[in-house]
Amino acid sequence: MHVVPITKAPFYTAPGHMQMLMQRLQGMEAGPSDTVWIGCSVLEPGGGTTMAASDLEKFYVCVEGVVQVTGELDGQQQTTDLHPLDSCRIAPGEGRQLFNPGKTPARVLLIMPNRV
Repeated sequence: MHVVPITKAPFYTAPGHMQMLMQRLQGMEAGPSDTVWIGCSVLEPGGGTTMAASDLEKFYVCVEGVVQVTGELDGQQQTTDLHPLDSCRIAPGEGRQLFNPGKTPARVLLIMPNRV
């Protein structure tokens, strides 16, 4: 078993992320993982990401607040609000943008594969 207390979860940064505090809960620099890593992000009001795509599948789970997610694939955009315990999948190659439209911080989990 590999335990990472939230007080020991390493912080990280990523390009195109604004007004967000991000920590790795498992995988990568947070410890061993064969297949995925898990991150937790706090989005301040008005915070979020730019629209960007990657070649890896991503899963988002809203934990607190409201997280607006816009996906873009083949020129088609879809926007939805995730509320606590709502989740969404972003396909490989699909653009995604996160945004906190609320007046309080929002928290989201990210689960994605390790790069090979």
